[in-house]
Amino acid sequence: MTTEPATGGPRVHWAWVVAATSFLAILAAAGFRSVPGVLMDPLHMEFGWSHATIGAAMSVNMTLFGLTAPFSAALMDRFGIRPVLVGALALIASGTALSVVMTASWQLILLWGVLVGLGTGAISMGFVATVATRWFVERRGVVTGILTAASATGQLIFLPVVARISTSSGWRWAAVVVALAALVVIVPVVVFIRDHPADRGLRALGDVESATPTSVTTVTGPPRGSFAVAFDGLLIGARTRAFWLLAGSFAICGATTNGLIGTHFIPAAGDHGMPTTVAAGLLATIGIFDVAGTVFSGWLTDRVDPRILLVVYYLGRGVSLVALPTLLSPHAEPSTWVFITFYGLDWVATVPPTIAFCRLYFAERTPIVFGWVFAAHQLGAAVAAFGAGYVRDADGRYDLAFYVAAGLCVVAAGLCAALRKPERSLGESAPGKPVVDMSA
Repeated sequence: MTTEPATGGPRVHWAWVVAATSFLAILAAAGFRSVPGVLMDPLHMEFGWSHATIGAAMSVNMTLFGLTAPFSAALMDRFGIRPVLVGALALIASGTALSVVMTASWQLILLWGVLVGLGTGAISMGFVATVATRWFVERRGVVTGILTAASATGQLIFLPVVARISTSSGWRWAAVVVALAALVVIVPVVVFIRDHPADRGLRALGDVESATPTSVTTVTGPPRGSFAVAFDGLLIGARTRAFWLLAGSFAICGATTNGLIGTHFIPAAGDHGMPTTVAAGLLATIGIFDVAGTVFSGWLTDRVDPRILLVVYYLGRGVSLVALPTLLSPHAEPSTWVFITFYGLDWVATVPPTIAFCRLYFAERTPIVFGWVFAAHQLGAAVAAFGAGYVRDADGRYDLAFYVAAGLCVVAAGLCAALRKPERSLGESAPGKPVVDMSA
């Protein structure tokens, strides 16, 4: 285990403390991700809102979730990670808690869409990339996988709780539980989060090149000071063909996970007679396999060409989505468990290799540039969240949405197959310029 450069003997490197606290923050933010699918039918029954209307609120949420990511990276660079995380958790708690008194669909869009969307967007994959890039040289892929898996862990913890509370005590109490969880996590964030290893007199984990810990006090990332940094990240990325390939494939990733399955799996299972608690348990089980799959994907990313991993992941996901309509039934049949296992392992396994490709091209600019790639992920999720609800209202079932998503996965695999490594692999670029893209 890596140790601190201190005289008191071996101790856990503070990078792991920051990673653990970041895991808790992402987990708390993910608590809200378990709410919409479970509460869609209760809201429909109480207020008469259509699946498309509730899906529209989630579309706003997912859009802001994605678009906030690159700006939150700039805010973290300007004000520090800790205050941004505290503000984000407060927004999640406020939007979720206030929803217990809403009476109109526009309030659902304001609270779940705008407030929670901004809050969760600040604790997203851009944040994961920031922590992994600043605090880790060794184990970076594994840490990326672990932090990415925090969302699945939140789903695993909250989904059964939210489903049970909603069934026994009503959806309002379920919303209160999620809001309280977000507030509780503020405490360890304030106590343990630090911006840079130098704040603890350390080097990043695995950094053996710096002569002294203080040598890392110079931040090599983007200049601090304004939201222009976020737009600069978009311009830097837009100059490369790889950015558009990654953004396009990641948009499909979002559409086929958060937008479709994360939002609509429970009501889709309900259409086949499956009780909400059973469907929520299955979706939570996806979270179990997601943790294993994402961490393993991070391990593979340190050893295997990330392009190969992405192609395999997307093709496998497409096959599972084609089969899903025939697997849903009133009970969790063995064939349903096959889907849950496979889809769980694949859910966000795409994140570590996608971030790895961003690092190949953008080096120290990775957190902000990847924030824009992740924005594409959430835009795809937003389209699917509304689109699948619209299909359900029009056809009375979700089959067409699943088939379209499967076809999109094949497209994503093709986009990833077209990726090429840059001329200067893992090299650092001149300020404001990406490494040379040889695939253009």
